[in-house]
Amino acid sequence: MTDPVIRTLDEHTAALFDTLPDPLRAHEAHRLTRHRPDWKRVALRDGQVVARAAWWGGPDDAQPRMVNWFDVAEGEEEAGAALLRTAPWQVDDLEFNLPAGWRDVPAPKAAAETRFAAARAAGYRHLVERLVYRWTPRCGLPARPGRLVFRPEPDDAVFFDALRRIHSATLDAHARRAVERGGAELAAQEEIDFFRWCPSPRAWWQVAHTPQGEPVGIHIPAHNPVGPCIGFIGVLPEQRGHGYAYDLLAECTHFLVERGATAVAAATDRGNFPMAAHFSRAGYPVVRERVHFHRARGAVVRGE
Repeated sequence: MTDPVIRTLDEHTAALFDTLPDPLRAHEAHRLTRHRPDWKRVALRDGQVVARAAWWGGPDDAQPRMVNWFDVAEGEEEAGAALLRTAPWQVDDLEFNLPAGWRDVPAPKAAAETRFAAARAAGYRHLVERLVYRWTPRCGLPARPGRLVFRPEPDDAVFFDALRRIHSATLDAHARRAVERGGAELAAQEEIDFFRWCPSPRAWWQVAHTPQGEPVGIHIPAHNPVGPCIGFIGVLPEQRGHGYAYDLLAECTHFLVERGATAVAAATDRGNFPMAAHFSRAGYPVVRERVHFHRARGAVVRGE
């Protein structure tokens, strides 16, 4: 067997990326995602693509933020690992977009496990699995309970404090990873930095209060580079146990639809059962699943 040849693509060779079979229907997940041709790489063996990866970032980013498309042919785990290890962009995050219920069907399950093995061989480790939702008008707008008052808040310090308190006791795996690295303050700052990076207006961020004026939580309607999304829903620790996350989700959905959204994306960790229940109540169907890996601290990588 010949050694694989690894190539970074460009606009003239980008078509190579699409020659690998797609048992996980990744093309469906990325139909709205724009990938730069020169942020794509393939591994070829005897002229055939046996692994491919696409790095992703915003339209103004000089460097990619993550790998969000990684496919490996059966038996080509080492070629896939080499594809990641030798990349000029060493990012911490790698995600797999998978069909809903992929574990229950032998072919998608085997394809996913092949990709996971290649990621582990490249120094990545499993972080979390998430449910991916997509609301459309046929789902119907969720009812607004009317229990809370929502107001914009221009001061980032208010959101920073709320996020710090929310992330001090959170089920979100990405937030917990940030807390482990730098405390709740880092987790809060990462959220603010991300939503500042999004192209949606800062003026959309809102704080929720009871009619008596007690703060309850925050919601951030957003547009990421792909489209409208539920950016963040968070209830302050002292206000939990009343189902307020549903109120925030319903308001966030209405807010986006009132501003022209014809579809709204969202996601939550599989283990966040309360939030998953709120999405179900609000009429959000699960359309895909997403498995997140992150680069293990101390992993050795070798550039080109």
